[in-house]
Amino acid sequence: MRPGEVEESPYARAAGRLPGDPVPDPGLGHARVPLPPGPRRGSRPTPRTLARALPALLIAGGILYDLLTPRDFTAVPFFTAAPLVAAPLSALRATVLTGLAALVATFAVHARYGTGTDVSLVTEVVTVATVALLAAAINRVVRLGDRRLASAREIAEAAQRAVLPEPAARIAGFDIAARYEAAQEDAFIGGDLYAVQDSPHGVRLVVGDVRGKGMGAVAAVAVVIGAFREAAEQESTLEAVAERLEGALAREGTRRDGIDAVESFTTAVLAELPHGGGVVRIVNRGHPPPLLLHDDGTLRSLTPQEPALPLGMSDLGRWPDRATEFGFPSGATLLVYTDGLSEARDAHGRFYDPWRRLAGRRFHDPRTLVVRLAAEVRRHSGGGMTDDMALLAVRRP
Repeated sequence: MRPGEVEESPYARAAGRLPGDPVPDPGLGHARVPLPPGPRRGSRPTPRTLARALPALLIAGGILYDLLTPRDFTAVPFFTAAPLVAAPLSALRATVLTGLAALVATFAVHARYGTGTDVSLVTEVVTVATVALLAAAINRVVRLGDRRLASAREIAEAAQRAVLPEPAARIAGFDIAARYEAAQEDAFIGGDLYAVQDSPHGVRLVVGDVRGKGMGAVAAVAVVIGAFREAAEQESTLEAVAERLEGALAREGTRRDGIDAVESFTTAVLAELPHGGGVVRIVNRGHPPPLLLHDDGTLRSLTPQEPALPLGMSDLGRWPDRATEFGFPSGATLLVYTDGLSEARDAHGRFYDPWRRLAGRRFHDPRTLVVRLAAEVRRHSGGGMTDDMALLAVRRP
């Protein structure tokens, strides 16, 4: 041991595990967040690369087919398929060049017989030329659709940034990271929500899950976040903030029709981190309890003392909200999540258990936690998540 160094205990070397504890998943813990792998020399070609090479392979296959078969057999099906395959996968120029190459190949296979211009040659050339022109038209339609899709994606990204903006990495001395994973591929926002707001009373945050999907859920998300940002700044207690959210959802419900008007609700956790205090206050409205990850690897579930109904269900019963106070020491990380995490299933129907997965593990920062956790859930569910997932992690340095 070098002078000045402190001997590391076996518990610390084991990353917080005790004898007999399960070995941590290699995707979690102290390992750094890997960067996306870049192209490597000798790596296998992607399916899209192989698909783009298919038109040339079809033309070459047509020529080979003509060489290996009797004169009465024709390779035109190969030559017409080539530009049609190129149309949705390549640019207009590549599609036109593929059509020209198919025409040249059609002339070439006839030239070897030296028959000159006959009926079969004219028929085949007209067929290939017609299909090549159709392929060029298809290419333009596909490219127009791609541009419209790209525009829609940009609009969706802008809507997400407006409704569900990424919180700052550091607010009032706390390190913060958030992650949103939509169950629907290429979706950007759904019925899950999170928000962080600094206020005169401390840093306040909310994580919630709106019942339902689609634009109605997105509208409810916007209502909850808008009401929270206003109430977090104005109300002196966390309980009053919860009441403001209840009122905002009640007013939103009067503007809806159908089943959403009577069955709309939002589960939510509201938290308050007083400035300079080592505590966190929690109001839980029917939401999965947050987890507190201590710096030594121990884990604690912040379960409320009294259960409460989700927001928007005041017709079934009302009683005053009561915030529960928990210790929040330096180096600890508060993790608030939606049920997309705890209800993710694997191929055998087993739920993802955040308690079992996170117990005994430590993380350098909140961003590492949420990135690793999201990747772990994706692997657990095989990429087929059935519900959106929102993660919000706050660390007291």
